[in-house]
Amino acid sequence: MRRALLALVASAVAVLVLTGAAPPPVPDDPTDRVRSAEYWLDAYGIRTAWQTSQGAGVKIAVIDTGVGHAPELDGAVVGGTDVSGVGAADGRTPVGAVDANHGSWVASLAAARGTGNGDGMIGVAPAADILSISVGFGATSRVSFTQQVADAMRWAVDHGAKVINLSFTTNTLDWDPSWDTAFQYAFDRDVVVVVAAGNRGSGTTRVGAPATIPGVLTVAGLDPEGKASLEASTQGITIGVSAPSEQLLGVSADGRLVQWSGTSGAAPIVAGIVALVRAAHPDLDANNVIERIIKTAHPATGAKTPDPLYGYGLVDAAAAVSASVPSVETNPMGSLSDWVHLYRRAASTPQPTRDATTYTVPPLPPADAASRPSALLPSEGTLLYGTLPLVALTAVGILVALGVTAAVRRIRSARTPRSPSR
Repeated sequence: MRRALLALVASAVAVLVLTGAAPPPVPDDPTDRVRSAEYWLDAYGIRTAWQTSQGAGVKIAVIDTGVGHAPELDGAVVGGTDVSGVGAADGRTPVGAVDANHGSWVASLAAARGTGNGDGMIGVAPAADILSISVGFGATSRVSFTQQVADAMRWAVDHGAKVINLSFTTNTLDWDPSWDTAFQYAFDRDVVVVVAAGNRGSGTTRVGAPATIPGVLTVAGLDPEGKASLEASTQGITIGVSAPSEQLLGVSADGRLVQWSGTSGAAPIVAGIVALVRAAHPDLDANNVIERIIKTAHPATGAKTPDPLYGYGLVDAAAAVSASVPSVETNPMGSLSDWVHLYRRAASTPQPTRDATTYTVPPLPPADAASRPSALLPSEGTLLYGTLPLVALTAVGILVALGVTAAVRRIRSARTPRSPSR
């Protein structure tokens, strides 16, 4: 319900925003201290989780600007496509003049393989596979953005993805109806969809679609101390969990290592943890995988659960993989199909049809806040039996009053003596 209330109110203009800040390059380090800089591996139980699972056999679809070629990434990418109309057929050529490396940074956090001998950047799920689906943001595509996302979602599901990562926001609470079908297609086929919440630093003061779609696992951002990031995160009642979003590392399409920030990076960290859980518990459906992620998260100090900044808390990969969590029957992040049934129904209600023998009356509109007439507007019955007769009587009364006033004035004029003319 909390997702439904948010999604009913849409911003006037949707602005596409990649939820990761443009980073500076990381200087070459001959002693290769890259792994030690990946503070999230130990602080969030990821190395411990590796003792049980490294994500083998799980495909993570990265719907982004495309995953480039680099030693840390080439072994992870097992397939891909382009839905923008301007990228390469395999999704490996970065799309866009700005932030074209974004997809590579995202993929490296989720499942980078390193460069051998324990060197180079390693992802959260280093044995998971990546599907690279290149999307064009803004004017860098021939297909509308909403259609690209819908096409990408279906392609990912049809090619075996069990996790889909979306590291972007539209800065509007509502979404195009075509996404109803595309996201439901993923949910119906047991896919976990992980979405970035957005960043205050890029002007996102509240979560936007697709983070407002019921059923997705929305990820907020944390600083290295585990506090809600002031720049690289935002807030909203649809947030599921929180993960690091500052001082992150990423491998660019050309192999350069960079430091960057944003919930664009927090999302693939969680997507990687989802892959760890799915590999460790292949019998669990998507609903119960999400349940494990949120129920094993650690609530932030002094925060309620769920909290608009932290959701259910800070992710814990080790606990998500190994803890005992009761099973659930439904997605703890909400039901998109229920939302569509309640809030799209009015738009699809059939109109009355009449022929020589039959007359079909459309069903009554749902008795909810979205379809209920405003209390400030009169109903049809009020107009017919109350307002219109009252207006008619009032008009007659006004005319009578005007006539009486005119007559009184004439009488008074006749009784008043006139002054002599000069």
